[in-house]
Amino acid sequence: MAEDAIKRRLAAILAADVAGYSRLMGADEEGTFNTLKACRQSIDGCVAEKGGRIVATGGDSVLAEFTSAVEAVRCALAMQEGIAACNIDVPEERCMRFRIGINLGDVMISGDDILGDGVNIAARLEQIAEPDSIYISGTVYDQVRNKIDLAYTDLGEQTVKNIAQPVRTYRVSEGETTPSAPVAAAEARPAGPAKPTIAVLPFDNMSRDEEQEYFVDGMTEDIITELSRYHDLFVIARNSTFTYKGKAVDVTEVGRELGVRYVVEGSVRKAGNRLRITVQLIDATDGHHLWAERYDREMEDVFEVQDEITQVIVANLPRRVEAAHLEQSKNKPTENMAAYDYLLRAKDHHHKRSKEDNALAIELAKKAIELDPDYGQAHAWHSCILGQAWGAGYIEEETVLEQITEAALGLEANGQDDAECHRILTELNILFRRDFDKARFHQDRAYALNPNDPRIVSQRGETLIWFGEAAEAVGWIEKAMLLDPSEADRRAVHLGQAHYVARQYQEAVGAFKRSPNLGYKQHAILAACHAALGNMAAAKAEVDHVLKLKPKFSLAAEMDRAPYALDSDRKHHIETMTNAGLPA
Repeated sequence: MAEDAIKRRLAAILAADVAGYSRLMGADEEGTFNTLKACRQSIDGCVAEKGGRIVATGGDSVLAEFTSAVEAVRCALAMQEGIAACNIDVPEERCMRFRIGINLGDVMISGDDILGDGVNIAARLEQIAEPDSIYISGTVYDQVRNKIDLAYTDLGEQTVKNIAQPVRTYRVSEGETTPSAPVAAAEARPAGPAKPTIAVLPFDNMSRDEEQEYFVDGMTEDIITELSRYHDLFVIARNSTFTYKGKAVDVTEVGRELGVRYVVEGSVRKAGNRLRITVQLIDATDGHHLWAERYDREMEDVFEVQDEITQVIVANLPRRVEAAHLEQSKNKPTENMAAYDYLLRAKDHHHKRSKEDNALAIELAKKAIELDPDYGQAHAWHSCILGQAWGAGYIEEETVLEQITEAALGLEANGQDDAECHRILTELNILFRRDFDKARFHQDRAYALNPNDPRIVSQRGETLIWFGEAAEAVGWIEKAMLLDPSEADRRAVHLGQAHYVARQYQEAVGAFKRSPNLGYKQHAILAACHAALGNMAAAKAEVDHVLKLKPKFSLAAEMDRAPYALDSDRKHHIETMTNAGLPA
């Protein structure tokens, strides 16, 4: 009889909360409270205007009910606009960034409360959403797709906590239409204000000299880097665009595959000290050429040409940004073109990742520094390449650590206010010095200078793991996977680590499944996750993997290289791996 008394109705449920709320409160309680209060006033007004009812609030969270899925989505869009207005005078690191989930489903009524899977699904969608974004279930999408003209990105079926069946999920925004094929949530474009999306394809080497490939590739990479400095652009990373190198491509197909509106193509002819560079900007939706230019210059003018190409591309994009908004170092990279040439060669070998190429890259970076001891980027890349040797075990540990320490001193003495320099100094201060304050400073500066570099964006997430903010790290790593789709599988290991440290064990297991090449460290984390979930058979299988890959595995030795800022995270790591059966 009690079951017969339960009241039910169909409702659209909106769940919202603030990403990184605990961090914001820890940094500035009063400022965060005041900003949240302003956001809540805006949210309350939006809900009332769209005919909704706020069911519950708790700290930074909001749960609202609507009789119409259309009005729920319209309310979410209005909420994000209102929240953005509240953030106008707030420093970037203190901004409120809400994530919203909406579901249409059957709910149970208990007084003023609503209960059941219809509510839980909305809450789970909110939890997997990126900051500033809106996720809707398939039931909502079916109701609104022909009624509200928005960009709907199909994220496929998402497995969410405590919900038996996967949930068909879409992200909505007021930006340009995104590819219709389902993509994983971590590979989908972040929502929020619409940004022009652009990919720079590898320039063609017209010199008929294979020895010049490194120079042409370096030119392309530098243009990508310069474009990436613009906060109002979404720029696909080098690793993903270089998969098209040497191929005859259809720019409209490239646009679909990479999810971009604009494509840049070009060529370089280098003869002696003379350069001829051609470049064109194409609308990938229809193949229409928006702009083309040819540059005949001396080698010494290469940086000026790169700047000019970048600014002209930006000026020809809809909703373009002005050059004055470009946050970048105005330091000229080097006056010594031979040093620049050596650095391009070093980066070319570094990208190939083999032990032999790493050794060549180290020597070439040293030559660049010898030719121009004040060349900040040469010092930065020298340190980065040594870091690659340390991570891959290419050089004996004691030797490479001595070299990295020496390189760090050179970088600090000669590093400029350059994103690459700050990126490397972030790594050095976390991994080798455990100076978290300096690491946070350098990472913040690197991101401010180049917010579209996937290495910097991913590093932002990776550093948050060590800082004790693993739950927030997830969104940053997912954004890096989107900026550089070709590296998504590799970065999935960082995503898995973030979920593990955040105690999100099932999500960690799912993330690691995306990577085809797991090392012993990842298998160790998987063992800990399975043990925490109570699956001891799977944990033992992962322990066997670890010992097969690294027979002398020692948890104590691993912890020496794990730069956790919080004792609670260190203890969690030790306890979960010990419970899994890994040797101390």
